[in-house]
Amino acid sequence: MSSGEDLLRSHGLRVTRPRLAVLDVLADGGHLDVDEITRRVRERIDSVSIQAVYDVLGALSRAGLSRRIEPAGSPARYEARVGDNHHHVVCRGCGEIADVDCAVGDAPCLDPRTAAGFQVDEAEVTFWGLCPACQAPGSADV
Repeated sequence: MSSGEDLLRSHGLRVTRPRLAVLDVLADGGHLDVDEITRRVRERIDSVSIQAVYDVLGALSRAGLSRRIEPAGSPARYEARVGDNHHHVVCRGCGEIADVDCAVGDAPCLDPRTAAGFQVDEAEVTFWGLCPACQAPGSADV
């Protein structure tokens, strides 16, 4: 049995070819939109609908096996890095997204001054700027 199969079963999910393929794509890393995930899944299993990919991503996110992020002005992106409350930096020029570990190291963002009675278990912090390629001389102005 593959580790993907074990992972799905351990989270109460049925093992299907689309789920295994999406897990493999996410395991390759990055912050991928649904179109890119679908393209890569089709390279692995030939035929899968974009709706099936959306359904798989929803199931994986609900099970805590993937994380959905939505930077302003960008389509939803998905990643396999979960459970560590890391943050993201987004390039205003090209849209590149990179992971950023919690700035202090102990997730202080999970202890807001006031949480209106909520029990906080995750925070989304997005840093914005220019990636090295967009900072390079001769790159297009933003």
